[in-house]
Amino acid sequence: MTKIKVDCELRYIASDSSDFVFNIQAAQTTWQDIFEEKITFNQDAEATFGLGHTGQNRLLRISNVIGEFNIHYQATVSVKYPEPMGFEKEMRIGELPLEIIPYTWPSRYCESDQIAQLANDLFGELPQGYSRVQAICEWIHKNIEYQVGVTNSTTSSLQVLDLGVGVCRDFAHLGISFCRALNIPARFVTGYAFFDEPPSDFHAIFEAYLGYRWILFDATKMSPVNQLVRIATGRDASDTAFSTIFGPVVMNYMNPDVEIIHSQQSIFL
Repeated sequence: MTKIKVDCELRYIASDSSDFVFNIQAAQTTWQDIFEEKITFNQDAEATFGLGHTGQNRLLRISNVIGEFNIHYQATVSVKYPEPMGFEKEMRIGELPLEIIPYTWPSRYCESDQIAQLANDLFGELPQGYSRVQAICEWIHKNIEYQVGVTNSTTSSLQVLDLGVGVCRDFAHLGISFCRALNIPARFVTGYAFFDEPPSDFHAIFEAYLGYRWILFDATKMSPVNQLVRIATGRDASDTAFSTIFGPVVMNYMNPDVEIIHSQQSIFL
């Protein structure tokens, strides 16, 4: 089990009446316990809390904001992801729960149908299961350079392959695309993670469905997966943005700070 303290502050300026949808609260899952949390903001704006369409992501809508707007989320969370055994098998479509099957389909940022041939050329002859997803992560880590500022919020996995560079979001999208091209269900996960470097930021990794359970993988190898405080889960980044803005708004500060209070063995996958 890892106990983690999260302190996330975001600051914006809205030049006219604007609305926000925030997705910055720690998820409530089987493997994650929230001991305490607090969310505050500086305006007397209308606030609505609820769940997004995936049924897991905790959303906060703030309406009719004008001028300076600051939001501050603090939480103490424990995460206790079950460690993978290392021999979890890939599953045939006929074995998958029906609700898992959509995670084998292409999505906005994960054009798995367009890289199916490449995926089979690279990984098609490898032993199936956990080790094959690990091989996908190793290939991405070796062949895609981590570089800030080259890709953006519209960059897809196909474009990342062409560019040969990306950030955590892009590494996750490419891992998902390769998995889905091989009929391995995979999905996008965002959260709070501790980094030695670069500076603190939201982090994106992915999960593959193997042996009747979701298992976390991170091709960036920047932070142990068993220390991630999960925020959101979805098909790709289109389901998991930490902030969606409707109106003329500029963000001028972001600091999702993470402190590890107590940790057992750290696992990089």
